[in-house]
Amino acid sequence: MPPAIVDDTYAEAFRSLYAEILITARDRRWLDHAVANCTGNASSTILCDCEAGVDRIVGPGSENPDIQTPDGRIGAVVQFHVPRFRKDRVEALERSLLVRISQNVLTCPTTACFNLLDTDPYYKLGRKIAYFGDGWQFRATRHGRPMWVIPILGGEFCLDRRFGYKDGLMGGNLWFMGQDVDSALLAGERAAAAVAASPGVIMPFPGGLAGSGSKAGSKYKFSIASTFEKFCPTLRDKLGDQSGVPAGVNSIMEVIINGHDLGAIFRATQAAIQASVDTPGLVRISAGNYNGRLGKSFVYLHPEKQPA
Repeated sequence: MPPAIVDDTYAEAFRSLYAEILITARDRRWLDHAVANCTGNASSTILCDCEAGVDRIVGPGSENPDIQTPDGRIGAVVQFHVPRFRKDRVEALERSLLVRISQNVLTCPTTACFNLLDTDPYYKLGRKIAYFGDGWQFRATRHGRPMWVIPILGGEFCLDRRFGYKDGLMGGNLWFMGQDVDSALLAGERAAAAVAASPGVIMPFPGGLAGSGSKAGSKYKFSIASTFEKFCPTLRDKLGDQSGVPAGVNSIMEVIINGHDLGAIFRATQAAIQASVDTPGLVRISAGNYNGRLGKSFVYLHPEKQPA
């Protein structure tokens, strides 16, 4: 079977405000618990407070052992994004960090938390979380950096005093159109693995995949997004000429990519295409866009189209 057709189109990314932290723990088991909890319910800003996910696992015993962590333990680089079009974006991102670090990282045994963005402005997040210490918290130099130390039942929880934030991008995406669920899913899984190996990006949806791609708006006034009926295979006959589902396609899976910048998302997109294009039963690879109405950063699927 020949490789899937790669459509001559682009994914439409839009600006975000993001923070990036490093969580460390005594071993991979407890690191995974901390990451799973602090990135939970953060797939889509349609109803989630932010979009969050893991960029890379670093430090000893990881896939990137040459990248050192401040305390010499295994760690996870985690990103948190909110759309820049939100009027309360600065406050919303801080609230997400405050809730998720205090409730899901501090509470997880053996963890510590470090800032990875040295920016100004920044959040004085360490001080706010340190109030959990009820007056017993203190500032100290740990691992060669100024940190807050909170006495806890398991020992101490250490976190940086300041956490930076800066402009990023959300909404990079790829659609994998398969003959059936198995082929679309396998292509998506191969693509997600390639994106996970690309630095500077995250995939906020479960396992990196979304089986329910959405469009902006809805027939219902109370909903800001809804199913993208034009690309639902089971509606092809009902929609007739209005359907966008190609012949032979019976399932579509989507990968959504957020990241530091357009270059990081473009490189991850190309890695995903190369990893998935030969998947048996995959018919086409495409992407979702709104002709520039949602965002002004275009991620082209054909690399020669991407501006330098």
